[in-house]
Amino acid sequence: MRFFAILLCLAAWTVSNANASDRPPNVVVIFIDDMGYEDIGPFGAQGIETPNLDAMAKNGRRFTDFVVSSAVCSASRAALMTGCYHRRVGISGALGPHARMGIHSDEMTLAELCKQQNYATAIFGKWHLGHHKKFLPLQHGFDEYFGLAYSNDMWPYHPNVLHLPMDERLKRWPDLPLFEGNDIINPKVTPEDQTQLTTQYTEHAVDFIHRNKDNPFFLYVPHSMVHVPLYVSDKFKGKSARGLFGDVVMEVDWSVGQINAALSEEGLDSNTLVIFTSDNGPWLSYGDHAGTTKLREGKGTMFEGGYREPTLMQWTGEIPAGTTCDQLASTIDILPTVAALIGAELPTHPIDGKNILPLMLGEPGAKSPHESFYCYYGGGELQAIRNDRWKLHFPHSYRTLAGQPGGSDGIPSNYQTAKIGRALFDLKNDVNETTNVIDEHPDVVALLEKHAEAARADLGDRLTDRDGSGIRPAGKM
Repeated sequence: MRFFAILLCLAAWTVSNANASDRPPNVVVIFIDDMGYEDIGPFGAQGIETPNLDAMAKNGRRFTDFVVSSAVCSASRAALMTGCYHRRVGISGALGPHARMGIHSDEMTLAELCKQQNYATAIFGKWHLGHHKKFLPLQHGFDEYFGLAYSNDMWPYHPNVLHLPMDERLKRWPDLPLFEGNDIINPKVTPEDQTQLTTQYTEHAVDFIHRNKDNPFFLYVPHSMVHVPLYVSDKFKGKSARGLFGDVVMEVDWSVGQINAALSEEGLDSNTLVIFTSDNGPWLSYGDHAGTTKLREGKGTMFEGGYREPTLMQWTGEIPAGTTCDQLASTIDILPTVAALIGAELPTHPIDGKNILPLMLGEPGAKSPHESFYCYYGGGELQAIRNDRWKLHFPHSYRTLAGQPGGSDGIPSNYQTAKIGRALFDLKNDVNETTNVIDEHPDVVALLEKHAEAARADLGDRLTDRDGSGIRPAGKM
């Protein structure tokens, strides 16, 4: 099957642009932070103009059931970079400035995979897989890096320390550093500096495209926005009907437009796969500074609002324009798909992602390659398991606003803790997870339970006190 996939991809390299037809396709991944399912025009945003993402949907393909490994920063990024469930590579939660761990040197990242085929590689944005030198991008396959090593709220102005004197704040949240390569070029990022992050990431990305127009490249742009605290440059301040949050989304949309324009200017749009998605859903407790989702709950839960992301893919002449894929796919699928696309070898250790090229290219009758998808959260809790239609939740606690409003002006409201018992939801007819149909479908429950037992044997489960045999260690200091 893999040999057939590579032959299919080799055929796809025959594109109309003569300057690009003699090399494999470029890959661009634009990864947003904390974006809600309905925060952009192609997925129903209200009061926010996203003309460049609208154009991307018109020229490419929407994925309406595209999910991440876990609804939180570092775990989600570890999965994207390795093609594995975050649980397999030992990274959970969100690594902070005091963390002494990160991505292990034995893991093969997307950048390292692309290096097999002599790709130029760069990341401009938020890394969040370890801030010590051994964990930084240049040690994991990237030629270039400019950005933050962790979230932009991990600094002395975090809402939970504003009441403390500065010396006490700095013990909890030290100054936020900005990196270039392995070096800190700004040890103390200011609010004014944050207003320029989206612009700076974009300028670096555009420059990288122009400099590598004659070479195959992998470009990763993990924006710090729309994670709180929200900051926007003057060129987009006050431009949306959704306040500061809408302004920030509009600037991210501008960034997408700049990247696509650079590709077009260099004649690369017909030889470049562009993927737009997010690391997890909206941080609902921040209210007017958070995104919007019609789905249940948000970031920090494995309900659909937490891990199902608005996703677009574009490859002019190859991905069918103006189409939609409703099949289950995930960020863990990007690495094996790129491997097939460029003829690179997969790592020798197990990965969890699948080649989704048939879904991307819109092949008639193409189905999700996932028999099941594991929904891990909370440091190793198998909270749910699903397939293309059904989702089985296992009893667990989760955070919720319970119908109460979120916060305002960058100050969050408080979550409550709720519990869910065993529950089965029909995602094709009840994507909001409102009606438990567990009693009506014992055969479905039995099938999903069988897959869950396989997950527990492989990756463990804190809810049932199981150790998994397939977990690899994270990198440690």
